[in-house]
Amino acid sequence: MNGYIVKGIGGFYYVKTPDGIVECKPRGIFRKQKITPVAGDEVTLETENGAAVIAQIAPRKNVFVRPPVANLDVLFLVASTTQPTPSTLVLDKLSAIAVDKGVQPVVVCTKSDLAEADFLANAYAKSTLPFIRIDYEGGAGLDEVKQWINGRLCAFCGNSGVGKSTLLNALLPDAARETSAISQKLGRGRHTTREVTIFEAYGGRIADTPGFASLEANRAGFIPKENLEHAFPEFGPYLGQCQFTGCSHRSEKGCAVRAALAEGKLSQTRYDSYCAMYDEVKDVKDWQRPKV
Repeated sequence: MNGYIVKGIGGFYYVKTPDGIVECKPRGIFRKQKITPVAGDEVTLETENGAAVIAQIAPRKNVFVRPPVANLDVLFLVASTTQPTPSTLVLDKLSAIAVDKGVQPVVVCTKSDLAEADFLANAYAKSTLPFIRIDYEGGAGLDEVKQWINGRLCAFCGNSGVGKSTLLNALLPDAARETSAISQKLGRGRHTTREVTIFEAYGGRIADTPGFASLEANRAGFIPKENLEHAFPEFGPYLGQCQFTGCSHRSEKGCAVRAALAEGKLSQTRYDSYCAMYDEVKDVKDWQRPKV
């Protein structure tokens, strides 16, 4: 029987199958292979000694260590116009990690009733990242978010206070009730705020990932300097056009990326984020790179 992991708690995994949710444990072989099943994994179940076990984990499209979730398609980066003031560097780090792992980042702007969203909108106008403004009173933006969810596995991240919970509650009004129903059924209510749980909604799936805020790049996913230019998709048309092979796009003569920036074709804040991220990793040797 095939399905996907909805949640994992204390060595037990809850797999959504055509017959409903099945509680099971993974086979011991995974421990030997140092593979830990995570929410979002597509798995095959078999019966062993009268109990369901995870016999196979399908190849993953991607996997995040913190929060532990696999096969993500879309990462919503929730940022508020104010309270807290948005950090484009944090957003750009998270979007770069998403792109590097084959995930589509989508910037979602909240609290536009409290302050203008123009600063954030302008920061991403010249990027390839979709930008959605949320207005709860008029309902603007919510339908766009729902369209991105359709047919995909999505997660939301953002600093504390940006309105991530408000957004999730607007999208999943029954989620709180569903979460408590699941925890009651499992008898492990104390875990509900820490474990990844996947809900089906709007023709897709949402991974509720508590604690997925502004993660340090080295925790969520290390991007080596030679891959970093590809994590900013708007650089794409200019890559390979620089005067020097292996151009870092920071100070070299004849750099096509910096020429595009000077012509106003790229966002200054996005370019600044690229340079800051490059500086963080430029001296990291191969043996120092975190093992994912």
